[in-house]
Amino acid sequence: MKAYRDQHFLIDPRAVERITALVEVKDREVLEIGPGNGALTEALLDRGAIVHAVELDSKLCDGLAERFYSEIAAGRLTVTSGDATRCDLPPFSLVVSNLPYSVSSKITFRLLATGFEVAVLMYQSEFAQRMTAPAGTRDCGRLSIMVQTYASVQRCFELTPNCFSPKPQVHSMVVRMVPRPPIFVINDHKRYADAVRALFSHRRKTVRNCLKGSKGMLDPAWVERVLAVLPLEILASRPEELYLEDFATIANIE
Repeated sequence: MKAYRDQHFLIDPRAVERITALVEVKDREVLEIGPGNGALTEALLDRGAIVHAVELDSKLCDGLAERFYSEIAAGRLTVTSGDATRCDLPPFSLVVSNLPYSVSSKITFRLLATGFEVAVLMYQSEFAQRMTAPAGTRDCGRLSIMVQTYASVQRCFELTPNCFSPKPQVHSMVVRMVPRPPIFVINDHKRYADAVRALFSHRRKTVRNCLKGSKGMLDPAWVERVLAVLPLEILASRPEELYLEDFATIANIE
């Protein structure tokens, strides 16, 4: 069976149990993005959560409304038909979701910008590994730097394709994410994000050459000031060799 709209429904009861056990949800407002046919939704409701589900597929929304009619009537579940990357999100403090893999990055950045207490999220395994790659290592990139700047991220466990229907061609990884303030002071968060994006646009080049080639992403006058005062050891490094402190140092130059 071929997946429709990036939909791979979780069908393994043990996997559902393990996911919902990673955070206490009783009497808490939980955002679920991409509930599909409601396997996680049911488990969250059984644990006493107040669930706000956002689903792109209107037919699945209708199915959820029929399946969970009594929970919706009781105010324990809301179902919103919309694209979670852009639609208005209902109020929530926790997130538990099997994310659509094609928009994992967009949704992750949106959740971090919106704010939450704890998120338990399922990603494609390769994506989760990139997201959790430590700064200063070969596998780190814009995703890992930006996520780890604003959150503590823990890989919890991997799921095989057999846990889903239809089976995806990749393994999946469940991640637990807890937002926190940046470890190092960041004076201008937009400039920080723009600098990280510019540097990893040419990750195999040196920091000096990445900044010089950042046309359209960074203010040229600011780039000239950075090139004039940044220590040589940072300028001569590649972005993947930098630590979180180094990115903050670059962005904080006035």
